[in-house]
Amino acid sequence: MQSAPDTPPRGFRHASVLLDGAVDALIHDPDGVYLDGTFGRGGHSREILSRLAPRGRLLAIDRDPQAIAEAGTIDDPRFTIERAEFARLAEVARGHELHGHLSGVLLDIGVSSPQLDDPERGFSFLRDGPLDMRMDPTRGESAAEFIARVGEAELSRVFKEYGEERYARRLARAILERRGERPFERTADLAEVVKAAHPAWEKHKHPATRVFQALRIQVNGELDQLDAALEAALETLAPGGHLVVISFHSLEDRRVKRFIRHHVRGDTHLPRGMPIRDDQLERRLEALGKARRPGEAEVKENPRARSAVMRVARKRY
Repeated sequence: MQSAPDTPPRGFRHASVLLDGAVDALIHDPDGVYLDGTFGRGGHSREILSRLAPRGRLLAIDRDPQAIAEAGTIDDPRFTIERAEFARLAEVARGHELHGHLSGVLLDIGVSSPQLDDPERGFSFLRDGPLDMRMDPTRGESAAEFIARVGEAELSRVFKEYGEERYARRLARAILERRGERPFERTADLAEVVKAAHPAWEKHKHPATRVFQALRIQVNGELDQLDAALEAALETLAPGGHLVVISFHSLEDRRVKRFIRHHVRGDTHLPRGMPIRDDQLERRLEALGKARRPGEAEVKENPRARSAVMRVARKRY
């Protein structure tokens, strides 16, 4: 299976979701040092740089080689990018002597529009291409390789847990039955098998939507990556630093909401009535407002923004 090219494909438009809102929430000190944990095609990073003072700095991370190539078009001495998974953001920050000194961390979770729109990346059931789905196509197991080796129980679990697919077992069985005849190599092939096996699906939603989401999350370890990145961000931020997270489906948002709520409440297992200081509760975060969603105008301009949810918190200590 061919790897994706290391240069960004031409003609793929990318609109960063909640661009102004996210950067407004992130930057509270123009002289500060910030980290964009998911560079993508640089929409948020470019906006952050436009808001920073000459002394400000921006460190960005991405594991997609096309994103790294796109970052090479930014000519700004305040900007640095590292190729890494965002779960390793604490390690990257340490390498730049920034651990515990960041003024803000931005995480824009999920797949980018250029990744979806490029058939060669294999993310979309709407465009036929190699069944890959890796955000870093040079590492790890592709979706085709995962399907080729997995058993029915495991495939069903992935569809149910990561895709919240009601007919997970039925679809897993149909896929493995067809796999016995010939392997899956193309996105359109898998989408057709799922469509034929699916007994019912949501209006205006392709029957393979949840299956493709589940496979993408599995192949890229997205939920484990998110959990690790949230913990790393908390340790990497300076006191008073802002954490801004944009997620695109309920599996991600529930994790973000639970993480922030846990660190806002602190240690809830202490005996009632015990006289303790506030710092002993380990309330390390303060939620800044409620969850925010794109407005009608942004959703009209970019329909993929409709499911986005942004949560913001400030590190207390």
